Amino acid sequence: MSSVSPSHAPAAPTAAGLSARRLASGWTGVVIIIALLIALPMLVVLSSVFRDTGDVWQHLATTVLPRYISNSLLLMLGVSLGTTVIGVSTAWLVSMAQFPGSWIWQWALLLPLAVPAYLLAYVYTELLEFYGPVQTGLRSLFGWTSVNDYWFPAIRSLPGAVAMLSLVLYPYVYLLARVAFREQSVCTLEASRSLGCGPWRSFWRVALPLARPAIVAGLALVLMETLNDYGTVQYFAVDTFTVGIYRTWFNMGERVAASQLSALLMLFVLIALLLEQWSRRRSRYYQSTSRYQAASPYRLRGWRAGLATLACGLPVLLGFAVPALRLLHMALANVTERFGSRFWQLASNSLLLSLLTAAIAMGLALIMAYGLRLVPNPLMNLAVRVAATGYAIPGSVIAVGVLIPLGQFDNTIDTWMRSTFGISTGLLLSGTIAALVFAYLVRFLAVAFNTVESNLVRIKPSLDDAARSLGHGATQTLLRVHAPLMTGGLLTAVILVFVDVMKELPATLIVRPFNFDTLAVEVYRLASDERLAEAAAPALAIVAVGILPVILLSTQISRSRQL
Repeated sequence: MSSVSPSHAPAAPTAAGLSARRLASGWTGVVIIIALLIALPMLVVLSSVFRDTGDVWQHLATTVLPRYISNSLLLMLGVSLGTTVIGVSTAWLVSMAQFPGSWIWQWALLLPLAVPAYLLAYVYTELLEFYGPVQTGLRSLFGWTSVNDYWFPAIRSLPGAVAMLSLVLYPYVYLLARVAFREQSVCTLEASRSLGCGPWRSFWRVALPLARPAIVAGLALVLMETLNDYGTVQYFAVDTFTVGIYRTWFNMGERVAASQLSALLMLFVLIALLLEQWSRRRSRYYQSTSRYQAASPYRLRGWRAGLATLACGLPVLLGFAVPALRLLHMALANVTERFGSRFWQLASNSLLLSLLTAAIAMGLALIMAYGLRLVPNPLMNLAVRVAATGYAIPGSVIAVGVLIPLGQFDNTIDTWMRSTFGISTGLLLSGTIAALVFAYLVRFLAVAFNTVESNLVRIKPSLDDAARSLGHGATQTLLRVHAPLMTGGLLTAVILVFVDVMKELPATLIVRPFNFDTLAVEVYRLASDERLAEAAAPALAIVAVGILPVILLSTQISRSRQL
């Protein structure tokens, strides 16, 4: 009797297995395409390092490059110190101390986020220059007649740029430090008090080391924004990398040299990010208990309460109230002229760009976040992280990286059309709204992605299984289940990107179409011509729009306190 050996042939794949593989490959492919498009400008900039620029780079290296490096380093150092002192001290006061009006300063300290640094530069220059109201009032009060009779600090200088940037960027440190202080265990702080540590010793020995990772993360954001700034440093005649990139591209007409300066600036950004990660690895602090009830606050009275109020009120006064009130006064001086047809044209241009970019960024972020949820493999995770690195790259670098490949594409198509059909296509993408929106997406897609992803991870995976059991595919589940549950998060992502686009200046200046100005460009152009009164209306509009994320942050903080 013969026996038949069992077959060991592999089982045929089931329909469900094939569907799952097609789903994974489809979403992975889409996300990889998005990541490659977003990474293209950065890759173009990095590839320029190997291109020959002749004597141009040697000329830059021997003349202006040392100044670019030193000014950028000094600016980063000064702003880091300023934002750390203001942000950490105010966060500690509103989190761990109780004094009259402390609940107001908790949200008011976020208001300077609404004011771009270049607006502060324009306003304080108008207030503090020789013919401004402050020095004019001092000369009238003390009988001074010229600058030889008194000394007054020069606002248009490197220290002035440090002060302007510190006043508007400290909320990054304040917000993260405040969250860290609030989450610290009551047992840890009470133990330090029982050992005889007063408020200051508890702060230096316990609270500050525990909050160090959050503070360093806030400083990383501050450094990114400092390197991205163009309006402030250019107006104050502080030559940094961003100013050098703009001059090399437009004044010298050297695109390759400008891209190489951009690559060097990217190196600065990379070093800042690596330092931030190194700091977190070197020092780690852990809570030894799960009890996280709030510690009893220190009650301040008398002169201590007065100093705490002054410490919290001064940054809000200088960083928001003074520039906002000054702009409002100048805008209302001649309402008809300030808010004429020119203003509404600029507002419509800014609104178009902001809404278009915000909508596309929200859609791409939703695709990326949901793709990572469906296919959490290393390739998908790498693609998503690459697409979300644009926020760390300054706008001027992204602008250079966008214009070079788009210009090459336009020239290639034009050459082919001329040789084949005798028709010149001109510029198809360069100098168009599409190019500008693409530059915005490269820079701000990370803002939308982080917001969408943080909301998507809160949705239980069981809802996905329930939707599929009812016959819904991945796309239907996303549109019918997840999107309605994430309405608040999607709206938040749209608002954050919308406001960032409204305020963005370096990328807009370089990439914008000819004769297509925005509110930010108009403010820069008029202020550069010493016509701040005419720039008051568009500047005030930017500030008004910038208050939206402040309201969102304040609302989220209030909700978190109630949980």
